[in-house]
Amino acid sequence: MGSRFAIYDNHKITKRSKYVYLYLSDRANMDGICWPSISTIARDLEISRSTVKRSIKELRDKGLVTTKQRYRPNGGTSTLEYTLTKEN
Repeated sequence: MGSRFAIYDNHKITKRSKYVYLYLSDRANMDGICWPSISTIARDLEISRSTVKRSIKELRDKGLVTTKQRYRPNGGTSTLEYTLTKEN
């Protein structure tokens, strides 16, 4: 039986990206969606914003996370929405 999320079976990603993925997983709803800011992730994991950004890029490139820009009512940008890839 596979794990809930694909991260455990993907050994070709960096440890920092697994760390960020697990953070997102911990905050995701039942549909695998969450929207913490880059700053919040960095602060909570005690890593730099740049490291978070690199990790999210790697997770997107590997197909483990998709992102969608969220917008405020006035049209300004808000946090990204992260959707975690579940195993089939």
